[in-house]
Amino acid sequence: MGTMLSVDDLHVYYDAIHAIKGISFEVNEGEIVTLIGANGAGKTTTLHAVSGLIKPKSGSIRFLDHDLLSTKPHRIVRLGLAQVPEGRRIFAELTVQENLEMGAYIRKDREGVQQDYDMVFERLPRLKERRKQLAGTLSGGEQQMLAIGRALMSKPKMLLLDEPSMGLSPILVKEIFSIIKDVNDSGMTILLVEQNAKMALSIANRAYVLETGSIVMSGDASVLLNDDKVKKAYLGG
Repeated sequence: MGTMLSVDDLHVYYDAIHAIKGISFEVNEGEIVTLIGANGAGKTTTLHAVSGLIKPKSGSIRFLDHDLLSTKPHRIVRLGLAQVPEGRRIFAELTVQENLEMGAYIRKDREGVQQDYDMVFERLPRLKERRKQLAGTLSGGEQQMLAIGRALMSKPKMLLLDEPSMGLSPILVKEIFSIIKDVNDSGMTILLVEQNAKMALSIANRAYVLETGSIVMSGDASVLLNDDKVKKAYLGG
């Protein structure tokens, strides 16, 4: 099991604010790794640095031996890193099917693309029923499924998920998380940023706890799930 993503001594500033203070972490092939922490802890900022949306001040980010800091964001997608952004950001005016096509735009293997539609529809049957529907008319949960499906259509090696539970009812959160687990079971490596620490820790292999831009704890997700400090601070226990 090789290291897929390694982040080393990452520092990010927003103007004068030191948002990320020298964090280091890694994601190994086949894992679900989650970054948990309160709002404003720096989880999304970290993800944006990985996907090339913001430029860190210093540190290194390597994905499959590519230096991401010297790679343009659109090239990062071509390397096999797909992000499911916070707030879903689907194309509301396009149909479900057209949204999925947008996910596959970088691919040349038409036959493989066809097979992946089948794979996405098999995993997310609700999208299949609604494939001719305009994406803007879907429920929040369905839009989140579509955002995941669209990312999968780029045939990534790794998926970055930013707050997939945001704004969803508890029952839908459960459903989305079982989809994420299912996608991981099929061999997909996942980095998950999540406000809902309990759900995140229940499906992840390993976790890092962020507080005001620093990693304050890390370890096996099941161990952290039962840790008194974590319970008190993040699990409402």
